[in-house]
Amino acid sequence: MGLTAAVAGASGYAGGELIRLLSTHPDLTPGALAAGTQAGMRLGDVHPHLVALADVVLEATEPARLAEADVVFLALPHGESARLLPALRAAGAPRVVDLGADFRLRHAADWTRWYGGTHPAPGELGHWPYGVPELPGARARIAGARGVASAGCYPTAVTLALAPLLAAGLVEPTDLVVVAASGTSGAGRSASARLLGSEVMGDVSAYKVATHQHTPEITQALADLAPGEVTLSFTTLLAPMPRGILATCTARLVPGVDEAALRDALMAAYGAEPFVHLLPRGRWPRTAATVGGSSCHLQVAADQDAGRAVVVAAIDNLGKGAAGQAVQCANLMLGLPEAAGLRADGVAP
Repeated sequence: MGLTAAVAGASGYAGGELIRLLSTHPDLTPGALAAGTQAGMRLGDVHPHLVALADVVLEATEPARLAEADVVFLALPHGESARLLPALRAAGAPRVVDLGADFRLRHAADWTRWYGGTHPAPGELGHWPYGVPELPGARARIAGARGVASAGCYPTAVTLALAPLLAAGLVEPTDLVVVAASGTSGAGRSASARLLGSEVMGDVSAYKVATHQHTPEITQALADLAPGEVTLSFTTLLAPMPRGILATCTARLVPGVDEAALRDALMAAYGAEPFVHLLPRGRWPRTAATVGGSSCHLQVAADQDAGRAVVVAAIDNLGKGAAGQAVQCANLMLGLPEAAGLRADGVAP
């Protein structure tokens, strides 16, 4: 079909995963691959695993050049996409998928509280479809959009786990508790002492407890499906692995609800989905099973002694939690098969 995709932020982890997926996409060809300080470098020197495109030179982030593509992926630090957007639109960019947080929230006050500072483009908030295609009504909104706010990694796992139970009225929305662990690539590629191998290996640590910036994104997405106000306790952990998220999500059961009802709700929501899989009874999600793929693995139990539903979700934070989901959204925007260029299977061992 001759469609092209540009990537801004091509030197980062999410950018590299985007390029990997685009390099074998049947309908999309990589166009401009732009970076910041690493512009002018060979792609193979930045991402040695991308052998087929190793000699491609990373370009400066020029809006006119990016806008030549049929879709532009923005894999930039939070706040940078909103600053770049006016120039992209002026240059005629037809479609944009933002992998950052810039357009996910609806209210500027939430941005200020959780990300700090003033939002760079407050007039854009609330106008970008939220990029989780499996949520009710999301596909139609994404397909007709010029810009899509691809969901964050933690919010993808948590929202997919809890949305069907809230929508079916099986759990109480005011008592949601999530403890989720992420691999180190979730923090991006910038140098940080806390992410050194000697600091991470053999250690699991909590971070941003009760202050994680993905909290309002999760509550906003779940509130769209819940019968009332959503209250979330969200604790994040750093795990000694490069990629993956394991989220344990619990909610108070509505009286009389059993495990069969929980399982039925998840099957009704995802039974026909290519990338969300409710595992057979007795098998629990593992991050290793999702690495390299674009799947979310789910399992559910009813803890009747505690009166709580327990849903465990596993994703690859760079796959379904970032690049894979962004490509899924782009496919919908371009009228391509939704699963084009994507695999549900992970890589093992």
